[in-house]
Amino acid sequence: MCEIYASTPPAEYEQITRSIRINGAVTSIRIERRFWNILDELAEEEQTSTGKFISTLHNEAYSLNGEISNFASLLRVVCTTYLVNKST
Repeated sequence: MCEIYASTPPAEYEQITRSIRINGAVTSIRIERRFWNILDELAEEEQTSTGKFISTLHNEAYSLNGEISNFASLLRVVCTTYLVNKST
């Protein structure tokens, strides 16, 4: 039953840290490689860099919701939302 999930190559869930500039401040984001790949794809669709996409997303989420308690989790949810919308 879970073989399709259990057989995920370890490199896909390896955590990768990237430095991103948000509002002029450099910060590090650590998420799994698969999520970085999705964010890279999203940024490419938006015709921008991944850093710029993430910075814009942060600013828009902050404007809509106020404080962002866990930005890495928001990025993961954004990725899954993108995949759901992409498949419909």
